[in-house]
Amino acid sequence: MADLSRDRRPRVGVDGVGLLATAAMNEFFIGLHQPSDARHVPSAFISVHRLRPRKAPMQVRRWILDSGAFTTLQLRGGYPHSPQEYAAEIRRWRDNGTLLAAVAQDFMCEPFMLARTGLSIADHQRLTIERYDELVGCDVAGAYIMPVLQGYSPDDYCRHLDQYGDRLGPAAWVGVGSVCKRNSSPSAVEDVLIAIKHARPDLRLHGFGIKTTALASGLARSLLHSADSMAWSYAARRQKRRQNDYREALAFAHRIATIPVQESLLAQLAL
Repeated sequence: MADLSRDRRPRVGVDGVGLLATAAMNEFFIGLHQPSDARHVPSAFISVHRLRPRKAPMQVRRWILDSGAFTTLQLRGGYPHSPQEYAAEIRRWRDNGTLLAAVAQDFMCEPFMLARTGLSIADHQRLTIERYDELVGCDVAGAYIMPVLQGYSPDDYCRHLDQYGDRLGPAAWVGVGSVCKRNSSPSAVEDVLIAIKHARPDLRLHGFGIKTTALASGLARSLLHSADSMAWSYAARRQKRRQNDYREALAFAHRIATIPVQESLLAQLAL
């Protein structure tokens, strides 16, 4: 499989109204608590919070480095680590396995996050781009920095897309933030993805924290290029199993790969 951060060939075909990607989700990344478990999974999603205190190199295959934005903003209401400090961590871990991307330090736009920071959606969108620009300007040893689209309504995401402008090149691999808490309503996730694809059908979208309810949607899977989730750990804890056991994570990834997909009427018409 090609390195997603370097392969810029458009992979998205659209119908006459520019709605739907013709290919299904390309890759699913397993969120991990313990970096030492990364060697057991084919594609890992690991927070920088878990790597900062680590002394030894990490055995890992294909992976994404997460900025830990959700936890950071929820607990602190802002970033204690500058883009320069984050860039130093990216350089430190760049040659461990195949680092496909490092996610930019974005600002989520769910109502509870706005209440935590005391800022508006427009403020969070501006700060997300400012942090992205600053990180891209740092020495990251050639790592791909994944930009993140933020908002809450579909129109918010389109406005943020406009604000990024030509920062997002053809077929750029772009994260879609503030969707993880809306997994119980796949149509809400679909609406956001459709709006982005209407505006930029070439973009390869990554869904953060996408759970089985949304991934059971044929339309959502069609619109996503990749996704990640740590829902396996919550499910294991709730069912009184081992919440940090990588075998639980692998079983969850298998369920994602084999889950019966519900094709929506829109997906069938668009294809």
